[in-house]
Amino acid sequence: QVQLVESGGGLVQAGGSLRLSCEASGDIYFPYIMAWFRQVPGKERELVARISSWSGGATYLADSVKGRFTISRDNAKNTVYLQMDSLKPEDTAVYYCASKRSGSTYPYWGQGTQVTVSS
Repeated sequence: QVQLVESGGGLVQAGGSLRLSCEASGDIYFPYIMAWFRQVPGKERELVARISSWSGGATYLADSVKGRFTISRDNAKNTVYLQMDSLKPEDTAVYYCASKRSGSTYPYWGQGTQVTVSS
């Protein structure tokens, strides 16, 4: 089992910044992929960003956050970060950290952290 614990959410004004962190613990075997999803009530969960643990850390960012969000990781700390800049009210959501070794589904999820962007 892998446990994921998110932190860093909160309330910020539009144009502001937040940094989310997600620390993994438990049965961690390299390489693995860590990702950030977000969900708004009544809508499907959306993949925001993804990063691998391979050397170079290949990344993915959703079009809606490109140029504003950055994903990074510290393998020594088993932690992934989501730096969110130029936040918009439409970024308001619960943000979840997730992890997988391979395949299309993520078996491990954090509890979620609320991000609220006021206009």
